[in-house]
Amino acid sequence: MPQSLFNEESFLFLQVDSLCHGAPVTCPPETEVVEAARLMQLHDISGVVVVEADCPLGVVTVSDLRNLIVDSGGNVGGRQVREIMSPGLISVRSRDLVVEAIFRMAKHNIHRVTVLDDDGRLRGAITDADLLRLQTRTPLYLNQEIETATSIEQLRRISARMVDMVRFAARAGTETKSLVELISHLNDAFTLRIIALMESQEGIRLPAGAAYLALGSEGRGEQTLRTDQDSAIIHADGLAPEQLEEIARFSARLVEALELIGVPRCPGDTMASNPQWRHSLSEWKALLGQWINVPKPEHMVNFGMFQDFRTIHGDPALEAELRAHLLAETQRCSLFFLYVARHIVRFPPPVGMFGHIRTERRGEHRGEVDLKKAGIFAVTEGASLLALENGATGGSTWEKLELLGERGILPPRDLAIVEQAYSYLVRLRLQRQLRSIEAGKPPSNYLNPLAIPDVERDQLRQALKGVATFLRILRVRFKLDSISR
Repeated sequence: MPQSLFNEESFLFLQVDSLCHGAPVTCPPETEVVEAARLMQLHDISGVVVVEADCPLGVVTVSDLRNLIVDSGGNVGGRQVREIMSPGLISVRSRDLVVEAIFRMAKHNIHRVTVLDDDGRLRGAITDADLLRLQTRTPLYLNQEIETATSIEQLRRISARMVDMVRFAARAGTETKSLVELISHLNDAFTLRIIALMESQEGIRLPAGAAYLALGSEGRGEQTLRTDQDSAIIHADGLAPEQLEEIARFSARLVEALELIGVPRCPGDTMASNPQWRHSLSEWKALLGQWINVPKPEHMVNFGMFQDFRTIHGDPALEAELRAHLLAETQRCSLFFLYVARHIVRFPPPVGMFGHIRTERRGEHRGEVDLKKAGIFAVTEGASLLALENGATGGSTWEKLELLGERGILPPRDLAIVEQAYSYLVRLRLQRQLRSIEAGKPPSNYLNPLAIPDVERDQLRQALKGVATFLRILRVRFKLDSISR
């Protein structure tokens, strides 16, 4: 394909098949490891794909051979690759867009993906070298730039370019779930690189026995663009005063650095720099107990913000213990689920019985709809509540909805309606944010239904009806209609 076709935007529209080079070197699972090593030497490669009936089973690499030699004391005679291969290759279909291959490489931190045809047979492979030769402004390249950045200013410039990457990927038709997961992955990478630079250049570090937590959409791993910072700190009980001072210094500097690269501070100050969001494990347990057992509105808001916590940096054991406590406490207080459900259904989607979309009647956003308030909030909070009721925490909203389908909480038809509604609203929100940035304005959640084509307005109407379906499920499950009467 001519080089001129690979500009910044059209590159992401290409199908994987157009970049796929010849099939990788393969061997059957019964191949002896010595023969696999000979194949690697002959072709000057670092791995061989293990296939059976043209279907890939796994890969055996130089590191697998090295580990075998060490573990067996060099006695590798007669050993077969099936014994040491890594099963489960990361693959894409030949008709997938190139951006899907890029996303999977970045997400799994790998250098190649195999390409399968429609029947699941091995067709070829794409490597990071193939992609980087053709296009440097990709998520994979961006990820590598982040990891090698040497200053906060350099990270700020890279962060500004991330919007272009998201715009191109969205136009290429990348699946909404994959797109927001990629944004979250890159945001994590920015945070971790800042933390590394703070330690190496400023001597500021998080002491042992502490963890920096992401909350809200970042905690769920489903961010759109640069949403506000939502974070917290958890630390072991009994830390020395100087260690607590280290934590405070680390938190303040990290929040400041994130703001410098373009991540706004939380207007409500739900950030690790605020002492109210920095506590020991026992203090967090007590706070969660208070939020769960005393269902005041502010407690439910705080719980809703905190419940999707996820460790970005530090000791993950603290998160695990606090998560176990959260599950135990909510299961012990059964009325908690009822109170939270009542809080969620207070925000019905703005669509009338005959499909009329209700908009803001006054103020700055008169005639507009807040997409987050209109439906995204209800699905994220409702899915978290139902998952928690069924003993599960963590993960994205899509993962929680999938769990609810597997558990039979959401029948297949309702599950499909809710997933489609949620994905559409998230994508629409992302599109509005991109347009706001293009116009030189801050990212916005607001949309004027009359300013979009009729087809899109019908899709919005159907999505809002899908949210209404989900809220009806919550009402029935927690018998809220009978309580209100």
